[in-house]
Amino acid sequence: MSSAATAIARQHEHVFGRPELALIRDPDPVRTGRDPEFIRRNLGRLETFTSYFNPEVRGLDRLPAQGPFLIVGNHSGGATPPDMPLLMTSWWNTRGVDEPVYGLFHSAFFNLPGVGPAMTKAGGIEANPEAAEKALRAGGSVVVFPGGDHEVFRPWSERHQIEFAGRKGFIRLALRTGVPIVPAVSCGAHNSVVVLSRGDRLVRWMPHLRMMRIKAMPIMLGVPWGISFGLPTLPPPAKVTVDVGAPIDLKERYGADAGDSDALIKWIYDDLTSQMQRTMDSLVREREMAAD
Repeated sequence: MSSAATAIARQHEHVFGRPELALIRDPDPVRTGRDPEFIRRNLGRLETFTSYFNPEVRGLDRLPAQGPFLIVGNHSGGATPPDMPLLMTSWWNTRGVDEPVYGLFHSAFFNLPGVGPAMTKAGGIEANPEAAEKALRAGGSVVVFPGGDHEVFRPWSERHQIEFAGRKGFIRLALRTGVPIVPAVSCGAHNSVVVLSRGDRLVRWMPHLRMMRIKAMPIMLGVPWGISFGLPTLPPPAKVTVDVGAPIDLKERYGADAGDSDALIKWIYDDLTSQMQRTMDSLVREREMAAD
């Protein structure tokens, strides 16, 4: 931002309170290659993909006017999870594409030909604590799915469960950077994939997967393979609802800070995941009532 633009933004803030997003924000403060124009050009294609899941995203009006904040979601849908595209399509249509929002992805995705560059332009960054912290400290907001492959490949019988596998790094990250956590609960995406088993034991015999930080080799049932090991299947139709909750200030709610004990962090983890599970249960009951 030029010095003149900065002066205008400061004057605007003095006269009107919090300045407008467009006046003070950089669409890529981390300099990762996030490209709003690329997002604009391809938003229609993304809408076509997400329309298959008859999406409904609620609660974007609960978000702060601007970041940074940490959006924490549950991960569903197998090898091609629609959680991130569903959330971000609605986000961009509602709040615009210039807001600096970054999504954390497994490093394996960035090595796929044609996929990695597109993800980077859309705001994708490699899922590691350093990258996430850098983005938050630069003023960007970050979307994270702590459950990762453990959650996205949970068996069919657990499709309505929030399962972060005890991963609490996102809480430490929010405390270190002082940003609020925004819970985002997705219901329905795991109806589009039939996972028979995570295949945790299979990974033990595949050291190359462990080197790639892949912790699951799921056994799935679906078209066109029948039974497959980790291969994407064609998802049957499924309606997906995403409920974005109110921001949670960890210091205000729990009196927590970055130096707190593991026991206190576990208490926060249990409370947050329980809250998200209650939201999931409510969404499931809503569907059951609608089906009667």
